[in-house]
Amino acid sequence: MNSFPQLHQSHAWLDAAQLSEPLPRRLAVGWSGGADSTALLLALKSSAYEVHAWHVDHGWQPSSAKQAEQLAKQAEEWGIPFSSIRLEGAAESNREAEARLGRYEAFRTLSEQSGIRDVCLAHHRDDQAETVFMRMLQGAGVHGVCGMQLVRLRDGLRLFRPFLHLSRSEIVEALQSAGVNWLEDVSNSDTTLWRNRLRRRVFPAFVACGVDPVELFLRWQQQAADVVEQIDAALELVDFECSHSECSLSWQRWQRLTPLLRVYLLQQMMQRLFGEGVVAGRRHIELMNVWMEQGGRGGLDLSRSRLMRKDGRLCLLRKFDADV
Repeated sequence: MNSFPQLHQSHAWLDAAQLSEPLPRRLAVGWSGGADSTALLLALKSSAYEVHAWHVDHGWQPSSAKQAEQLAKQAEEWGIPFSSIRLEGAAESNREAEARLGRYEAFRTLSEQSGIRDVCLAHHRDDQAETVFMRMLQGAGVHGVCGMQLVRLRDGLRLFRPFLHLSRSEIVEALQSAGVNWLEDVSNSDTTLWRNRLRRRVFPAFVACGVDPVELFLRWQQQAADVVEQIDAALELVDFECSHSECSLSWQRWQRLTPLLRVYLLQQMMQRLFGEGVVAGRRHIELMNVWMEQGGRGGLDLSRSRLMRKDGRLCLLRKFDADV
């Protein structure tokens, strides 16, 4: 087996990850070549995981194809199987969102080719704080402000983030101590990207005012997580029934819920009908509140569904099943 650098902290890092599910022995790492994903790749390899490196070339820079070749050569030297997919350049208007969707589509393709369903991502504490701040600026509710999850299912993939308890400085220090080099993505300095503007302009402004933005937004994240835990506990006491086309519960039980719990129960019912990630928009929530104030008369059209009162029950129906 080819030699590879040992990160002495790797066992402690992974042991402290506090994942809700154990890491499987065979998995992939989304490897950009940057410091964070390089450290994660080596930490898993050093800890005897059967790890594969999955690289997604976004095609943003002319040099990206050459960098992919460099990574393929480095992975071979470390004895790590390597796969790469190149994406078409994302539209200028929404590059970050399109790139994120493109990465997951590439991961699904690599998963089908390899049979690997478990993927580790190298997001860390600093990334989490930035994500929380971005979602707050977007007007996200408490579930959104909870930030990235340690373990998440997405489109048949099980995503793990075992580095969320680490800071970027800890990761960089470990790589430097082990004599490991990494690639610096030139797009990280592109302040036309929203995350980069926050990272390079807004967070330093917090620091200049004597505020640690990472600690600040991680405190808010924890507070949001506590609120979500209370909401989820309250909703566990609410029984509702679901089929492939309809979710319903007692109208009297629905009426007794607070407006906040109604919103989150509606979200749960929508996800039962349409899948994870589907939520009611702010406009629909406002319409629902007005509809309730008016006694729930008639029906209320929502995205792909209809909310209505029927036979003493509150019903959420797929649009094609609704009796309109």
